[in-house]
Amino acid sequence: MPLRTPVVIVAPGDDPPQIQGSPQLERLKAYGDVIVHTDRPQSLEQRIARVKDAVCLMNTRSAVKWPAEALRALPRLRLATACGIGVDAFDLAVARELGITVCNIPGKTAPIVAEHAFGLMLALAKRAHFQTAELKAGRWIGGDNVYLSGKVLGIVGTGNIGARMARLAHAIGMKVLAWTFAPSDVRAVELGLRFVPLDDLLKQSDVISLHVRLTDRSRRLIGARELALMKPGAMLVNTARGAIVDTPALVEALHSRTLGGAALDVFDTEPLPANHPLLACEQVILTAHNADQTPEGMDLLNAGVVDNIIAFLEGRPQNVVN
Repeated sequence: MPLRTPVVIVAPGDDPPQIQGSPQLERLKAYGDVIVHTDRPQSLEQRIARVKDAVCLMNTRSAVKWPAEALRALPRLRLATACGIGVDAFDLAVARELGITVCNIPGKTAPIVAEHAFGLMLALAKRAHFQTAELKAGRWIGGDNVYLSGKVLGIVGTGNIGARMARLAHAIGMKVLAWTFAPSDVRAVELGLRFVPLDDLLKQSDVISLHVRLTDRSRRLIGARELALMKPGAMLVNTARGAIVDTPALVEALHSRTLGGAALDVFDTEPLPANHPLLACEQVILTAHNADQTPEGMDLLNAGVVDNIIAFLEGRPQNVVN
């Protein structure tokens, strides 16, 4: 049954729009007062002010961060739910210390994100953006595209999204290698791939697609050393988190043409600044951290956020990560 005393439920920065206007929010009206801020907070102080009375926080945008000092300033907060898989926006250790439950939405949009990553890989292999820009500039250029069938895809991280990416790659005849922190023979058979050490994956793959969560262990997992191990002309796809890759090292590898290109949905700074060095790179495909932002994906995520809040308020927390 719903709680007798209404609680305050806040989305502190729903920009770009995600949950605002969603019919899923109607399900929360029986549980408390719902406040959705439609612009992104511009300072830590503004973040705290928006959530100071909240019992439940809907973090619909991972760019809105909740470090230790912010969480310590929110004595009423009891639940924070991410609107997706990643929970790197929260200081999980401090949340646990303060008794704040943090939860996420695992798996619901995996097919949608994997399809986006697959599309980025195809666009990169066919030099779609580069050729479009050249034709718009009045230049009819040559140059080779990449035929992916028979090539090796290296998947870094074989959770729900990585697993779906493996299946899509098999569908066009790619061979698949994988690396994860916890490889399993059973998982390898299930996904029709072979787990190898990360260095071997980097050396052998024609395309590398990143699907690990951002943690202390995965931060800067792909740096200058790892990029140098990749095949000349290999391509990198990242729909995980920008901080998994050392951006300056990636920019250098692209400018030197050591890499064949990069397709990125995530960045070290979001929104991407107008002067970001990646924008000056030639062989890149860039999307605005919107891999799961289809109408279907938005509704799945919004439903997941609401489900997490209702489950918590009814005393049966779900998808808890801390």
